[in-house]
Amino acid sequence: MRQVEWARELARKVLERRLPRRWEHSQGVGRRAESLAPILGKDAEILAASAWLHDIGYAPDLIDTGFHPIDGGRYLRDVHGADELLCRLVAHHTCAEIEAGQRGLLDILTGEFPKERGDLVEALTFCDMTTSPDGLPLTVFDRLAEIRSRYGPDDEVTWCINRSEPCILSAVRAVESRLALSDVRLDCLV
Repeated sequence: MRQVEWARELARKVLERRLPRRWEHSQGVGRRAESLAPILGKDAEILAASAWLHDIGYAPDLIDTGFHPIDGGRYLRDVHGADELLCRLVAHHTCAEIEAGQRGLLDILTGEFPKERGDLVEALTFCDMTTSPDGLPLTVFDRLAEIRSRYGPDDEVTWCINRSEPCILSAVRAVESRLALSDVRLDCLV
């Protein structure tokens, strides 16, 4: 779990002081990912590390394109020489392709970070979209409503969330099915 410890500490350093609420969310997403270990086997560590780091691209010092999945993936790759799969998971979390397309960044996203391991992208999306901004578990429907409320009906993020909803719901259902089939119950599952 050395990679997870590194990821947790890096996320703390980057987010805790400058973006405390984003740090709270990242802690909840990281804990959620760690709780999926029984269904992930050898992939548990890479998922947990990506969960801790998924939102570091929001940090003001890391902003390049203004799209946090790409900015976070680039930071991990270029500054830390992080594992390629870790960078790709961060860059593709929560249906990032849809928002990247809306922002005119899809070629950059897919060119720099080819998508792979859809099962892990789904698991990371599950963790992100069932964790509140304060790091608490909630349903995917409550999370979608929270995002829409926070950004408002006319914001580009709301438009992207509306377009991403089928992808997000599919990811959450896929992970919930894996949990049910393996008879794993998460204490924090709502």
